Amino acid sequence: VLLNSGWEMPIIGTGTWTLSDEEAENSTYYALKAGMRLIDTARYYQNETGVGKGLARAIEEGIVTREEVFITSKIYGGDHDRAAEVIDEALSDLSVDYIDLMLIHQPGSDDAGVYKAMEEAVERGKIHSIGISNYYTKEQVDEVLSFAEITPAVIQNENHIYYQNAELRDYVKQYGIVMESWYPFGGRGHTQESFENDVILDIAKDHGKTAAQIILRWHLQDGYIAIPGSSNPDHIAENYDIFDFELSEDEMDRIRGIDEQRRYEHW
Repeated sequence: VLLNSGWEMPIIGTGTWTLSDEEAENSTYYALKAGMRLIDTARYYQNETGVGKGLARAIEEGIVTREEVFITSKIYGGDHDRAAEVIDEALSDLSVDYIDLMLIHQPGSDDAGVYKAMEEAVERGKIHSIGISNYYTKEQVDEVLSFAEITPAVIQNENHIYYQNAELRDYVKQYGIVMESWYPFGGRGHTQESFENDVILDIAKDHGKTAAQIILRWHLQDGYIAIPGSSNPDHIAENYDIFDFELSEDEMDRIRGIDEQRRYEHW
């Protein structure tokens, strides 16, 4: 998808939340090997070094070039005193010259200050695109827009079949902001609930696909970027194998009808 920053971002990738450095390295490597080109991490995850090693390994083996890979990281809103320094630390840990997308991880004590530091990093070529994460209301988004000189390119939130938040997705579209889902399967401890949903299983059977693949395909067709997390090479490959079929409008509507506005995480 073409972001409002002028950069292109893959619509499917892999997340690394809860992964150790070693797991993040392997997850990154296997994701790139499977064809994925979007890797999501954060300062808070403490695994950027692992992601950087996985990327370096894939580049060394000729699987990808740096330019073909889209790396996302996140910085805390409370890091305003040393935001520029934190961005440099992320670049160093990832062993890259630039980060494709940097997000404010969640609303903090000085979002304006951190956002300003990210904007300055864009001007210096250290970051290509910037955005926000875990902002769930129009009011929160409007507040960011009030001080942003560079409009956020992406808003990364908890979105899944039980919490679709289509209202916010449609609202931010007017600013060219794309919605990204960090828990596309419904989050740890809740994935089976999504995978065992009767509507999802019915559609999966019709397409000869897994429940996970149906859920991811729905995300992409409904305008979300999806970053399912996994350290399992088979699951990572399965998550990427969603481009050889399409859901009908009727199937899309049936999945939209599952929505209960039910969030699992409350930051």
